[in-house]
Amino acid sequence: MANQSEDDVRVWLVERTYSDDEQNLIILTYATPDGKQYYRKERALTSFTDVRDTTAAVDAEPDNLGTVDEPDLQEQYAAEAQRMQEVHDPDDVI
Repeated sequence: MANQSEDDVRVWLVERTYSDDEQNLIILTYATPDGKQYYRKERALTSFTDVRDTTAAVDAEPDNLGTVDEPDLQEQYAAEAQRMQEVHDPDDVI
């Protein structure tokens, strides 16, 4: 993964949703395998010709990670992050 620093944390795609507030916005949520931290990316869907791959994992700076406080959500994120890690290579396009 490009531009990775030693301190970056690998997070795995756990959720892909569309924003209710804005049109043409997709929200990608990545989480650590233990489900305790998450990283959120927002992406505008500007056109069908705009190709931007979504990968199974990304490396995020620790300062950009949020904490998952809800135990049920933490469990859900952990299960999905672990499943993604077992099935995909980090650079796999999802």
